[in-house]
Amino acid sequence: MSAEFPLPRRLVAEALGTLLLVATVVGSGIMAERLTSDTALALLGNTLATGAILVVLITILGPISGAHFNPVVSLVFALRRKLSASSFPAYIAAQVVGGICGTMLAHAMFELPLLQVSETPRTGGPQWFAEVTATFGLVFVILAALRFRADAVAGLVGLYITAAYWFTASTSFANPAVAIARSLTRTFSGIRPIDVPGFVVAEVVGALLAMMLAGWLLMDARNTHILTEKETAP
Repeated sequence: MSAEFPLPRRLVAEALGTLLLVATVVGSGIMAERLTSDTALALLGNTLATGAILVVLITILGPISGAHFNPVVSLVFALRRKLSASSFPAYIAAQVVGGICGTMLAHAMFELPLLQVSETPRTGGPQWFAEVTATFGLVFVILAALRFRADAVAGLVGLYITAAYWFTASTSFANPAVAIARSLTRTFSGIRPIDVPGFVVAEVVGALLAMMLAGWLLMDARNTHILTEKETAP
C-alpha cells in the first residue's frame, strides 16, 4: 500500500472494491440460477466469476488501499502494525457499506427488490469449521504471498478462493463484510441473518490462527539463520 494515498481515497478504494466483489458474487449467483437448474453448474459459474473479479480488483486497487475488501484481513494488518489503529475502523465501515451497496447493485441489475432478507440456512459445526478453514487459508495465502511473491498476490488469492468454493462446506465466504451483504439477498448466494454471527466468529478465528502460524513459519531469513545456528550448536 502506498503512503502517497490519503485515507479518504483509500476508503473509497476499499468501498468500491468490496462493492464490486459482492456485486459479482450476488449477480453471478442470480445469473447462474436463472440459466440453469443444476446446482453444481450454478456454483461453478459463481466460482469462476468471483475468482476472476478478485484478480482484477486486487491488481487495480491494491496499490491504493492494499485491497483488503475484508474486515479480518484489515484486522490482521492492524495487529501486524501494517494498518494504523485509526484507519482500521474506517476500513471496516467502508467494506461493510460497500458490500451492502454491492448487493443492492446486483439486485437493481436483475430487477429485484434492492434489499431482501435471506432465507438460506448456513449454520452448524461443519459450516463454522469450514469458515475457519477457508479464512485461515485465505489469510495465510496473503501473508505468504507478501513474504515471497508480492507481485503474485492477486492471482494467488483469486485461485485460492476459486478452489475454496469447492473444497469447503460453506463455499468459502471467508469475509465478514461479504457475509453481512449476502444476508440481504434472497438468492443463490444468500445466508440467513441469524447465521451471520457464527460465520463472523469463525472467520476471525481462522484469520488469527493464520496470522500466528505465519508469524513463526514466515519469519525473515536472518532470524531463521540465527535460529538454525542455535539449534545446531553443540
